[in-house]
Amino acid sequence: MRFAFLSVVWGFSFLLIKVGTTAFAPFQVAFGRVFFGALALLAVLLVRREALPRGARTWGHLAVAALLLNTAPFSLFAFAELSIPSSLAGICNATSPLWGMALSLVALSEDRPTRRRFAGLGLGFLGVLTVLGAWQGFAGIDAKGTAMALLASLCYPIGWIYVRRTLASTDGSAVALTGGQLLLSSVQLAVLAALFTPAPAAFPLWPVLAVITLGAAGTGLALQMQYGLVAEVGPTTAQMVTYFIPVIATTAGVLVLGEQLHWNTPVGALVVLAGAALTQSRPRAAARP
Repeated sequence: MRFAFLSVVWGFSFLLIKVGTTAFAPFQVAFGRVFFGALALLAVLLVRREALPRGARTWGHLAVAALLLNTAPFSLFAFAELSIPSSLAGICNATSPLWGMALSLVALSEDRPTRRRFAGLGLGFLGVLTVLGAWQGFAGIDAKGTAMALLASLCYPIGWIYVRRTLASTDGSAVALTGGQLLLSSVQLAVLAALFTPAPAAFPLWPVLAVITLGAAGTGLALQMQYGLVAEVGPTTAQMVTYFIPVIATTAGVLVLGEQLHWNTPVGALVVLAGAALTQSRPRAAARP
């Protein structure tokens, strides 16, 4: 049930972003996402009677993590979906494991480059070119919006590498750390929204509900549920949720928003996912006689 919930709520998040940007500026959509996500996690902490993290050093690292994992990617995806379909944004999100593997080969010494991983990176890159229709000169694809979505997906592995190196041994539960991180991202985005966007002229029902759902369910409760999923089935199985997100995002975009779907989009998405899976797989160890 956790696996299915995460797949659906994260798959539909790109549709919710699209709906939210019909009434609100991208920075405002991103702010609503982290603000309602923070409220959801604070409610969990209140029920558990857990406190937020302590220490200036911890909060300093959380501020950087908030920028890399929330403020920057959430804003970039919102800006991207002003000009690209939500289905394409979901597929770009699926390149995050590819970026992560490419970065880990340099940043993390325990991840050694292997033929299998290089093959996965090459296959994933081929899938991206297929999605974008490289053979026809990327016709019909907004280059700026697509670049923003790909950059947003790159932010996640950079952020997780930073978290792994600075916050891995920090006291406090993952929920408390993430709650503090979302609070800091809310402050960052509140400043950006105040400086660069005018106040909303109206608050239409569906965009408001989309942003609240995106934050409370897709950013708050989903993260809380992910921790339970990792504890129950392990991180390797839990990360398989990533491979279902573009499938659901594409289906939602086509069926709900009426977005056009060409053959190269699902085919390229499958190639991207195959490459991502290959970069994260491990060869079986030879059995002892």
